[in-house]
Amino acid sequence: MNGGVGVVVSERLARYSFGDGHPFGPDRLAAFMREYEARGLDRRVQVLEPRTASEDELRAFHSPAYLEFVRERSASGVGLLDAGDTPAFRGVYEAAAGVVGATLSAMEAIMRGECRRAFVPIAGLHHAARERAAGFCVFNDCGVAIELLKRAGLQRVAYVDIDAHHGDGVFYAFEDDAAVVFADLHEDGRYLYPGTGASGEIGRGAAAGMKLNVPLPPGADDAVFEQVWPRVMAHLERFEPEFLILQCGADSLEGDPITHLRLSARSHGHAARSLRELADRLGHGRVLALGGGGYNRGNLAQAWNAVLENLL
Repeated sequence: MNGGVGVVVSERLARYSFGDGHPFGPDRLAAFMREYEARGLDRRVQVLEPRTASEDELRAFHSPAYLEFVRERSASGVGLLDAGDTPAFRGVYEAAAGVVGATLSAMEAIMRGECRRAFVPIAGLHHAARERAAGFCVFNDCGVAIELLKRAGLQRVAYVDIDAHHGDGVFYAFEDDAAVVFADLHEDGRYLYPGTGASGEIGRGAAAGMKLNVPLPPGADDAVFEQVWPRVMAHLERFEPEFLILQCGADSLEGDPITHLRLSARSHGHAARSLRELADRLGHGRVLALGGGGYNRGNLAQAWNAVLENLL
């Protein structure tokens, strides 16, 4: 199967949700799966089994005190994990560790050469910081994966984010880290949570100039995306990353209930295809795509399956 694409599609991923009626509800996985099967993609990929991330793995990114806090709230199932967006529920620790484990399963399959590329639909929880939850994100699977790739000896990992929201949990955790190349297209923080990711935020210290933030105006469409995407590709080419992570949140599509961008799934397909081609040009082929946000179920199904088709 080397050269193929791995996908984690386990029902276990649906456990990471904040209940029916919440934007991040349990039906997001099923919405993806219906379209995935309708397109026959289930016959063209290698299904990867998820696992639960260990405490040691979570500690690669998160502080022990924060893990303990989540564990306590997870046992009681009451209260909030942040200032208001992310409610606790019984088993939230295990559900969030399951998302991280799914991302790590996919990452490890790529690193072992079992597949060249992989996709995890319920993943890409980019707002969680090292010491706190934020914006529906309890544990930051992207951050854990980056830390473990660095431990595995990679000198340069790229993180690319096209979710409507700025990937602040990843950006600030690695703002001064020269091992992490960062590129993020998002709705301008003056109009949308979390309010960060201005174009002047380019990294600090040893990593100055290694981070690219491209705020888009509300209403930006595929034409705007096509105009700015070459800047992302030029930025990545310059640093020749050894592994590419794409957070492909579908909330940047037109009709999302909580954002104001107007992309179509075509932009997501274009991003996935050009990152696949870059990884192949660099000789390693490694691309890991993570579903991220997206709260219009039809949009999420279209965007994520466009990503998957273009990884194949």
